[in-house]
Amino acid sequence: MGLKNILVVEDNLKFVKIIDDYFENNKDIDIKYHATNGKDGFDLIKKYDDIDIVLLDLVMPKKDGIYFLEELRKTDIKKDVIVMTSFNSDIVIKQVSNLGIKYFMLKPFEMKDLETRIIGVSQNNFLNSNNSNDLKISLTKLLHELGMPSHIKGYEYIREGIMLLYKDPSIIGGITKELYPEIADKYNTSVSRVERAIRHAIEVSWNRGNLDLMEEVFGHSVDYDKAKPTNSEFIVTVADKLKLEYQLS
Repeated sequence: MGLKNILVVEDNLKFVKIIDDYFENNKDIDIKYHATNGKDGFDLIKKYDDIDIVLLDLVMPKKDGIYFLEELRKTDIKKDVIVMTSFNSDIVIKQVSNLGIKYFMLKPFEMKDLETRIIGVSQNNFLNSNNSNDLKISLTKLLHELGMPSHIKGYEYIREGIMLLYKDPSIIGGITKELYPEIADKYNTSVSRVERAIRHAIEVSWNRGNLDLMEEVFGHSVDYDKAKPTNSEFIVTVADKLKLEYQLS
């Protein structure tokens, strides 16, 4: 993928050192620039043209990560940004998603996962829509708008399932026998726990979500007063909605 120069905008110096140490001998990823707040980070973006990817915290002194993203938009500077934060708020996730980030990583996470995201962004392996928004970002926004909180296990399993189904529509005939086992294997859990967690996430969503959006997504296939969509109905319907939006097959 070629050497990628990284700017880290993060005020937790211990965490910055962990990042620096992990990538110290990496031949493809160079943690080249550092800033401890959004203003200083944006100043570096304006000063150096060789920055490829930004690792951005959201909560910082002086100017925060939202400021940084808003300044990028105002000045029409195009940079790939991976947000990494412990600030788990549905409202904030929606806000930063609308500001064009590539990925949202909730702390704590493994450095190997961060490396995978950087490589994915660099190689453009994320599935993009016609308007260049990342598919995972759009899916995250949709699930939050449907009332599904990101801190519960079922949210992760549903998002993974939708992505798998999006990439391989043939799985639609084997939700229980193919999709669940693949999710269970990835998260080192059992098929029954995957199924229960997804059911719980749908129940939470049904009690919290935007009814107008639910009507738009699920149409008249579900009686809101009597029944929630089954696990399969939920995953398949949301995957189909994304396919229609992106006009991909």
